[in-house]
Amino acid sequence: MVQTLPNPTAADRDRHLICSDITWQQFKLIQAGFAESKRVRLFYDNNTIEIFMPGLAHEFFKTVIGMLLELFCLENNIEYIPMGSTTQELEGEVSVEPDESYCFGTAKSTPDLAVEVIFTSGSPRKLERYRILKTPEVWLWQDGVFTLYHLYEDGYKQITSSEIPELANLDIELLTRCVLMAKTSRLEAANTFRNAKK
Repeated sequence: MVQTLPNPTAADRDRHLICSDITWQQFKLIQAGFAESKRVRLFYDNNTIEIFMPGLAHEFFKTVIGMLLELFCLENNIEYIPMGSTTQELEGEVSVEPDESYCFGTAKSTPDLAVEVIFTSGSPRKLERYRILKTPEVWLWQDGVFTLYHLYEDGYKQITSSEIPELANLDIELLTRCVLMAKTSRLEAANTFRNAKK
């Protein structure tokens, strides 16, 4: 039986709280206070903290994207290290918890790829945080579309396909179609994605 993504109730929607004039030391205390809260993600930059509680749709899409990316790696014999929402920080400046993140080939202190699902504004700020951390590539999923950014010497530039060598053959249009298909059937989405190139 096909199970579609239910319409989120008010309790299932993303919730944000943004506070300014927060020092790094204060942020670290707040971060410690939320250490056991699995559904709370914290971001910090420019003396501002963002407390984010993702809703059902957000978690659905970030999980489906991760599933399909990992399926691509497995089907193409690509070694990858899933880092999920592991906190990435530059002491005193910035802290992020991506929706999904990966290293390819070998483990690194900074992931090769960070994926963010966006249901509200904030794209430029997200990119600036990752620029400070020198994350090579950031993919934003918003309004049913991927926007890919690769980091160059003068900042992020939008690209149409990944410049990470292991992902160079990944068809972004196919990935997008299958993420949307997963709203109706995860199995159909995975099978379509797996069989498209065969």
